[in-house]
Formats: sequence, C-alpha cells, structure tokens
Amino acid sequence: MFKPNPLFTNSSILCHGREIALFGEADDGMRITAELTDANGSTLGKVACTAHAERFLMYLPAQKPQTGCTLKMTCGDETFMATDVAIGELWLAGGQSNMELPLMNADGGKEEIAVHNDPLLRFFDVPKWARACNEADEAFTNTRWQKALPGEAAWVSAVAYWFAKKARAHRDMPVGIVDCWWGGTSVTCWLPEEALRATAAGQRYLDEYAEKSAGITMEDYLKAEDDFYRELNAWNVRVARVREIRRQDTPWAEIEAQAGVCPWNPPVGPGSPYRPCGLYEHMLRQVMPASLNGFLYYQGEEDATRTDRYDLLMAQLITQWRQDFGGENLPFLFVQLPGWSNEGDHFAWPRLRLQQAAVRDAIRNTGLAVTIDLGEKENIHPTDKQPVGERLFEVARSVAWGEAGEDSPEATGIQHIPGALLVQLNCQVVSSGVPRGFEICGADGVWYPADAEIANEVIILTAKEVPEPLHARYAFLDWPEVNVFGENGLPLAPFWM
Repeated sequence: MFKPNPLFTNSSILCHGREIALFGEADDGMRITAELTDANGSTLGKVACTAHAERFLMYLPAQKPQTGCTLKMTCGDETFMATDVAIGELWLAGGQSNMELPLMNADGGKEEIAVHNDPLLRFFDVPKWARACNEADEAFTNTRWQKALPGEAAWVSAVAYWFAKKARAHRDMPVGIVDCWWGGTSVTCWLPEEALRATAAGQRYLDEYAEKSAGITMEDYLKAEDDFYRELNAWNVRVARVREIRRQDTPWAEIEAQAGVCPWNPPVGPGSPYRPCGLYEHMLRQVMPASLNGFLYYQGEEDATRTDRYDLLMAQLITQWRQDFGGENLPFLFVQLPGWSNEGDHFAWPRLRLQQAAVRDAIRNTGLAVTIDLGEKENIHPTDKQPVGERLFEVARSVAWGEAGEDSPEATGIQHIPGALLVQLNCQVVSSGVPRGFEICGADGVWYPADAEIANEVIILTAKEVPEPLHARYAFLDWPEVNVFGENGLPLAPFWM
C-alpha cells in the first residue's frame, strides 16, 4: 500500500515560508522518497522517511512562492507524480454554516463564478463525512484541487473565496484554501476528546451527548438520519417555493406560516456530525499535519445558548489546531458573530461576541473580523459574504503579514466624571444620525439607554436615570441597530467596560 494524501495531487498548493509536510499511507517499514523540482527541473528539495503504523511523514525545506513545480514520491516500484504544483499562501477555512455557505448561494456569487478566471486561486474541499466507512474513504481519495476558472468552484466557501481573492491580488502569489466545515456544528465537534476532558465546559458536552445517545446503535442512527434529512429536504423545498412565489426577503414568520417550522432536530448517535469530537476525527484529521500559513474560522452560533465558557473552548481549539498543524504561532483569524434575532433578544449572541473578543485579546497572533453591521435580522445565514471575507483579509494584513490593515474601531478605556462616562477609542468615529446602542448602569446594575456624544476619539455617555454611572456597554443585543463607524467605514466593535 502506498497512498500519498490527496492534498498532494496535480495543481496542489504548498505552503511557502515553512517546512512542507508530506504525508500519507504506506505499509510499515516501506521507504518513501520525495523530490520537489521547480519549473526548470532543478531540485528544490529531496527527503526520505520510513513508514510506521501505516503512515509516513516527511518534511521538505521551506520554499519561496513559485509556480510550475513537480512533486514526485516513490515507494518501492510505485511512483506518484503531481504536476502544476504551486507554492504560496495556504490557509484552512473551518467552522459551521456561515463558513460553509457556498459562493453560488452568496450575493453576487453566480456572477462571480461565471467570470472568475484565476488558475492560481485554488480550493481543496474536505468531503463531509462524520463516520468511518468505505464511501468516506473513497470520497477523500478522489478529492482534487479546484481552480477558480469560469463556471467552476461554485461550492467553495464564499467567505474563504473573498478572503483568498483579496489575498491573491495583494500578495501576488498563489493562494490555496483547504475547506473543512459543517453547518450546525459546535466548537466541540472540532476538538479531540482529550482536549474536551481537560475542562469542565468540554466535559459537560461529552456527558450530555453520552446521555442522549446511550443505547443507540449505528443502525439506529443511520435510519434516523435518513428520516431526518428526508423531512428537512422537503421543508427546504417548501421554503424555496415560498420565496420564489413571494420574494427573497419574505419575513421569517410568513415563511414559517407557509412552509412550517424548520424541523431542525438532528438525530443523536455514533455517526452524527454534531457529536463532540466526531468531525475532528473524521474530517480534520484527513488533512493533518499539512503545513499552513494560517486559519480562517467562522463559528459560534451553535454554542451561543449552550455554554457560558465558549472562551475556554475556543482557546482550546486554537491551541489544538496550531499543535496539529505544526505551528504554535500560526495566525488564527475568526469572525465575530453579526446581529441576528428571529425570536427577540435573549442576550446569548452579545455574550458570545464578548468572549470571542476576549480570546482575541488573550491569545497571541489571533485576529477578529467585526461584522456587527452585516447580519440579517431573520436570517441566521446572511448572504453578503464578500465584506466578511475582505475584513478577514484586512485582519490578515496586520496579524499574518505585519502590515497596517483596516481594523474596526475599539474601546480602549473608560473614565468616570461626575454624571458621565468617557469611553476612550483607538481612533475617531462618526455616526449616521443620533448614536445608538450605548447603555450605562450604576451600582444597582440596572442598564439604561445612554445619550452618546462623540468628541474625536472619545464618546461621552449620560442617562438621567443613572446619576453616578459605573459601567458602559455597546451593541449588547442579539440584533443591535448600529450606526457608529470608523472613518474607514468599519463598525465600532461591541464592548462592555
């Protein structure tokens, strides 16, 4: 047996500036050699290793960005050859449905797909399988790199696509994205069991799922899964019909009145993609330990009402992924949840947004794209993904590439004066109309809407109900209406001070 990982097939993108991990499957004791040559046939690197536990792993020396390379791997009488190999930026895009939302379903996506023509912008989609089976093995074995050519790459992540397109133009080198996502998943789906057992928050997810799935066999689960997706697909057809007959922006309550309530109740069991650790084991592991230049991550919706320690779980994920992909300082860029609420405000999303910001502040080489202005009130999957991807690109400029990217304004400090609070910002902001979304409270902890006066890089907050204010917060609603932006057009980040 000799099977190099499908990441190393024709038209692959390899990571620049770091040692390049080459890996795959081989019989124990077999000797594998690899050689990377440039467009002129000159050797860029040559390495060898011996397979152990039916796996092989070796590292080519770091390379500069280039195209037209050839990668040859040999094991005994078998030779594997990959041509049209490029070296450039390689990022892994992970998370749940808002990272999964494909380019073809995003605003402007169909038009972009029809004309984009950049063969050095490439994507590798890890197949969506949550359990070990022959079909999963076959799907991964047959996965190949896609180029952004006219009519192709329709199903790649829209967020990752717009990030990569900006990076291509700015970095002037090949850019590759490894897509690894699944809608509706918790952060715990993307972590190993040993990591979850290290915290009380992680252990609770394990215990809850074990209790729910007790006694359910794989046969039971697969039957329930078929029934669930049959019902869900029928509901999706009804929703599409309502939107086609009426209009795309039909209010959610009206859609449910016509199509019924979404039957989102996925079954539990040993094959569920929503079980803790499942997708870490059956998707993410498929591409470990690829050498990367960084991570893109958009997730949190599923956990907003399930844990008050998302910050601990998110910190675990960042540390774990960096360890798994061989770089303790790899840039990790993630998206702060936008606004959304189709059932009123429960304050779950604003709490999670603050925890996301706390993780960014606590862990080095991380960055957060603020999207508080980009949500859709009754659509948990906003379709305007271009600004999300482009904001991640701006974060990458400062976190990954040492440049001055365009960042959202942030509150940096607070000062108490008689009857008011002064919130210090890191840059000047402007407001379209009367500034909204600010609140203050006193010692009694009761929050009141605050009048906000913007004075250069300071916001002065007052409320007649709070003569001695102590704390201030901004955009602390599931669906806040925001109208305060930096001069660069990016929204003021939510805060609690």
